[in-house]
Amino acid sequence: MTALHITLSYSAAAGQVHEQEMELAPGATVADALQTAGGLSALGFTDEKGLPPFIGIWGKLTKPEHFLKDGDRVELYRPLTVDPKIARRERFARQGARGAGLFKRQRPGAKAGY
Repeated sequence: MTALHITLSYSAAAGQVHEQEMELAPGATVADALQTAGGLSALGFTDEKGLPPFIGIWGKLTKPEHFLKDGDRVELYRPLTVDPKIARRERFARQGARGAGLFKRQRPGAKAGY
């Protein structure tokens, strides 16, 4: 059998995205791919809170025991530091109603929100 061609994609810190191509033996698991890459600590994932990163294949969450197929893209996700709803609410408060979304583009002389 031929080797599996896998892409490992991760972002250990905000604004930094890394991709690593690797070849694994048939029957390899997600855990095998992480071990081949050097482990989580080598990839920059430290145990700050004791939580391991979330693992997915092509955007769908999976477990380390999952068997890989040729062409899979293994992705490591950091835990969220801020709730997206709270971040959006704070951003909207900073920008104001006229600086965001539908309210930004207005016809001259129109009422707010139209």
